[in-house]
Amino acid sequence: MSDAYNMSMRKFLKQVGVTSQQAIENALRSAGETEGRSFEAKMVLTIDGLDIEHVVTGTIEGQS
Repeated sequence: MSDAYNMSMRKFLKQVGVTSQQAIENALRSAGETEGRSFEAKMVLTIDGLDIEHVVTGTIEGQS
């Protein structure tokens, strides 16, 4: 794999991770008291021009 490919992939995944964490933290703050609650999460990745739909699911625990 080329350096350009590796760099673009890493840059995209870093952006996804950082912005997703910020969005989740903001939503948890807006929700108020979430301690003891859990939230089912789903991330869907699609790429224009490629036949891909990748789904990741998980649970996020509320904050105290």
